[in-house]
This record gives sequence, C-alpha cells and structure tokens, in this order.
Amino acid sequence: MSLEMLEQLEAKVQMAIDTISILQMEIDELKEQNSQLSMEAQELRSGRENLNEENEKLRQDHNAWQERVRNLLGKMEHVE
Repeated sequence: MSLEMLEQLEAKVQMAIDTISILQMEIDELKEQNSQLSMEAQELRSGRENLNEENEKLRQDHNAWQERVRNLLGKMEHVE
C-alpha cells in the first residue's frame, strides 16, 4: 500500500470518527430534549386531569344549585 493511499485511508477514518462524534452529541441533545418534552407532557396531562376534576365538581355544584333554586321556586308557587 502506498503512503498516499494510507494517508487517504487515515483521512477517511478521521472523518468517520468526527462524524460519529458529532452524531453522538446530537443523539445526546435529542435524548435530553425528549426527556424534557416527556416531563412537560406529563405535567400537561396532570394539569388537564386536575382541570377535568375541577370542572366536574363545578358542574355538580351548579346542578345542586339549580335543584335548590327549583325547590325554592316550587315552594313559592305553593305559597301563592
């Protein structure tokens, strides 16, 4: 093998190593982003669940108030 071919091979190997290093850094960054997004998604799901629970409670309270108002109106009709 000639010295020139050996140098070309060495350059290609070095380029491959550099490319692998860059790709590994990108993978690490993407893993970190994925982790952050997963945590954010979990927080959003939790927040949505809390809002759904609060909404259901408010609906129940609203229905209870409507029933009380109906009862009071019914009593008022009997008074007249």
